[in-house]
Amino acid sequence: MARGWESKSVEERQEAAAQQRVADAAPEVPEAEAERRREFVSLQLVRARVLADLQRACRPAHRGMLETALADVEARIAAAREAVSNP
Repeated sequence: MARGWESKSVEERQEAAAQQRVADAAPEVPEAEAERRREFVSLQLVRARVLADLQRACRPAHRGMLETALADVEARIAAAREAVSNP
């Protein structure tokens, strides 16, 4: 019975050590920088969605709205890219 508990304890220690190595290897990123990166990735996803919608749009009014949205998102991406590269 003791061997079972002992092996679980060893397994837990190994897992904790592996998680600690991962945490030590990950660079420390300030919260503001992490937020800028998340915003940048989010904007890229929005751009991809707008482009996909634009490819399927048939009506001129809808296409116009999507083109305006795309221009806005691309401007925001440019601003976010600037913020990421110049913290």
